[in-house]
Amino acid sequence: MELTDIYNARSIKNAARLKLARWFNEVEKLGVDNFYTVIDTFKTHYDTILNFFVNRATNANAESFNAKVKTFRAQFRGVTDIPFFLYRLMKLCA
Repeated sequence: MELTDIYNARSIKNAARLKLARWFNEVEKLGVDNFYTVIDTFKTHYDTILNFFVNRATNANAESFNAKVKTFRAQFRGVTDIPFFLYRLMKLCA
């Protein structure tokens, strides 16, 4: 819940960096192994994650579109009429 609060708060990048560092310290004190994976992921992508706090933009729309395309492609596996496939994809996602 604390991590969610950090993301929901309207803060600047440096303030978010400080809040995340404090959260890391609190989680490390708990000693729960499952959270170490989360912390390692955050540390690996720290700069990219902190960029969210600059203009609060994510790539959720692109990820959603990719999921729709993958689902649609799985339904029409083996289609040989590529122009028709692209037409149906355009109608689905447009």
